Amino acid sequence: MPAPAVRDKLRTRGLAKTRKARASSASAHQAEPAASNGVPAARYEQVKQYIRNTIDSGERRAGDRIPSELDLVESLGVSRMTVNRALRELTNEGLLTRVSGVGTFVAESKPQSTLLMIAHIGDEIRSRGHEYSYQTVLVQREVAPVHVSNALGLPLGASVFHVICVHRENGLPVQLEDRYVNPAIAPDFIEQDFSATRPSEYLFSVVPAHDVEHVVDAGLPGRAEAELLEIAPEEPCLTLMRRTWTSGVAVTFARFVHPGSRYRLGCRFVPDTSQRQG
Repeated sequence: MPAPAVRDKLRTRGLAKTRKARASSASAHQAEPAASNGVPAARYEQVKQYIRNTIDSGERRAGDRIPSELDLVESLGVSRMTVNRALRELTNEGLLTRVSGVGTFVAESKPQSTLLMIAHIGDEIRSRGHEYSYQTVLVQREVAPVHVSNALGLPLGASVFHVICVHRENGLPVQLEDRYVNPAIAPDFIEQDFSATRPSEYLFSVVPAHDVEHVVDAGLPGRAEAELLEIAPEEPCLTLMRRTWTSGVAVTFARFVHPGSRYRLGCRFVPDTSQRQG
């Protein structure tokens, strides 16, 4: 029979192994979400859900660093390829941000844009202390598509100005601007240097907007839109459609496409007490 001192060492080792096994089991259980159809989720999806849970629970907040790939491999018992894919997809979805040579961090919460006024996205981004940049992808005069001529109240075959821009926050695309302008109201629009002045800023400075219409829709981006926004084609987007008029004449019809994981639309306002509430 082993001596008492030996028995104590064996007992201590046994307890340590039991605790390690329980911790490993708990980590694996925490990383594995319940599947509604009874089929376990793919490993990388389990890792993604595990990381989401640590953020949703408040364990990690915006700006907090995520454990390294090697740490996640060891704690969750999955391959590095699995962890890499999970982190890459969460970054593409806007939940994480990765800094080369530094690490992976919880991204800031999605910014919100107002619906009750014409907001300039560059001003919004800079007000949050973030870096704003944009790229003009297209500037041309063309025959208006039917839906555009209808939106602007122009005859079929009418000519319009067309501009497409991508707006970025800290290098990440957050808005695709697809804008058509009535040449009769802003004849010099096409001549502007949009590398220095944003289309919305120019229109705001030369044409007063007496009436504004905002309509929000949700859906999937087109292939070209997904490429410009650097998102997967199956990622849902929020689209704000805006029409403006001056003295009863349509000025512009624009679509602003936002990746749903990176942006949200909303507002706060004081209701008119003379109107019936519903």
